[in-house]
Amino acid sequence: MHSFSRRTMMSLVSGSVLSFAACSAPADKPAADTVAAAAATATAAASPAADIAIPALRAQWQGVIDNITKAAEEVSEANYAFKPVPTVRSFGELIGHVAGSQDMICAAALGEPQPAEDAVEKAAKTKAALVEALKKSTEHCAKAYAMSATDGAIAAELFGSPNTRFGAIALNAVHDGEHYGNIVTYMRMKGMVPPSSKQ
Repeated sequence: MHSFSRRTMMSLVSGSVLSFAACSAPADKPAADTVAAAAATATAAASPAADIAIPALRAQWQGVIDNITKAAEEVSEANYAFKPVPTVRSFGELIGHVAGSQDMICAAALGEPQPAEDAVEKAAKTKAALVEALKKSTEHCAKAYAMSATDGAIAAELFGSPNTRFGAIALNAVHDGEHYGNIVTYMRMKGMVPPSSKQ
């Protein structure tokens, strides 16, 4: 991640996670007890708001990842090496980062062993390999975004911090959106129109 630290990113999604799992918890409970009690309540009987939240989040994520995939396909192999400045990722490394992060975060959301965040970025070096890895990570994440509201309240761990499975897919959507912003800038610098501006 470039624009946000992981701590900042986790803070951005915390409100959604707590709304999903903790709205009905007693107001006078300590913070840790409130989250635990709310998660148990949500697991026992998911609220209507929670039932709506996952499909809405899935739709937002799908729109962003579709644009990232279109951009990955449209940018030429030669421009996969492009960096706006030497201290940031190349376009290809950015695609690899998104793919690897999706695999890791969605593994957490599905209760699977988490691969290294930079696994794809280190292994895939051609446009073909990176686009393939991106599409596979999206297929993986589609399973996570199909979870029920009850499953969304199950505890998960991300970057060594406690979270929920819903929190994981919320973080993934925010992270993808952050890096689509990078992609737009890269494409504009190369005189290209990003996919979201063609709609």
